[in-house]
Amino acid sequence: MSVRLRLVTLSLICLLLSNGLSNYAAAEEKQTLNVLFIGNSYTARHNLAQVVKQMAEAGNPGLTFKPTTVIYGGRRMVDHWNLGSQNFVKLHSLTKAEEEQTIADLKKTAQDKENRHAGAALKRHQQLLKELDQPHPKWDVVILQSYRDDVTGDPSLYAQYAPKFAALAKAQGARVILYETTPATQNKNPLRMPPDAEPVMKKAKAIAALAKQLDASAAPMSLVGLYCQTERPDLTLRFLNDAHLNQTMAYLTACAIYAALFDKSPEGLPVDSITDIRFWKNKERDKDRDGNPITKTFSDKDRAELQRIAWKGYQKFKQLRDGKTAD
Repeated sequence: MSVRLRLVTLSLICLLLSNGLSNYAAAEEKQTLNVLFIGNSYTARHNLAQVVKQMAEAGNPGLTFKPTTVIYGGRRMVDHWNLGSQNFVKLHSLTKAEEEQTIADLKKTAQDKENRHAGAALKRHQQLLKELDQPHPKWDVVILQSYRDDVTGDPSLYAQYAPKFAALAKAQGARVILYETTPATQNKNPLRMPPDAEPVMKKAKAIAALAKQLDASAAPMSLVGLYCQTERPDLTLRFLNDAHLNQTMAYLTACAIYAALFDKSPEGLPVDSITDIRFWKNKERDKDRDGNPITKTFSDKDRAELQRIAWKGYQKFKQLRDGKTAD
């Protein structure tokens, strides 16, 4: 073999090895994140989990974000516990006997016609029992949504039941994120006066203390909402004809969950729109509950400001949780 031919052959081998190593490195960088959301319509509206997925994958190339939701309208953590949602948290180790006992309990509960969610939960668990022998991955993250159960009581109902779910999540190595909703402070009209910060800070400190207790992170929406109302009083955070979070608040929420998931800023993410799942008079599918376009696309300016505000709220939460003062 001539010297020239040997050099060409050696170059080809080096090139193949280089490509192989590059492909291996790329494969190594790929990651799957299995995330469980437990909540109510504040998680269901705007397909929030899917918006978080879009942001997560846009901000982390190579990541596959796999969300699963367990949602019952208007339900709190205590209700989820009574409906057996803890079985979904410990799905990787759930036994047939445990699920059969949950189904038996729900059959009794479903006899109460006023408990309209028991029947839905019963069907969900009966389906789960059929699929129990299938492989189920462990959760990487479990997101626990509050709803009017984090305001009163010492401890609040949320502070009583979030730790129960968190213990099951941590037993499998999952991280916990507290998704704190703030229906009482969402404004339906632009503000003419500064928002009242005192009750917001009181609640935010309680959520931060709970997060510290659980070694958890949080999407602190009362704080994020407060900063948005202070810096952008022209924006509204709920619908006029529907008390739920509107597209703006949903975008802020997705950004805050992103921050809690990755402990990094959502600033610069390309996701720029939110689409609700409830329609004008339940008929016109292209309009939201206020009769506006059901999809809201944010301007570059608004998108950047909402991302910045969500990050600011998350950073303040971390200061409260970790006992640090602002710089």
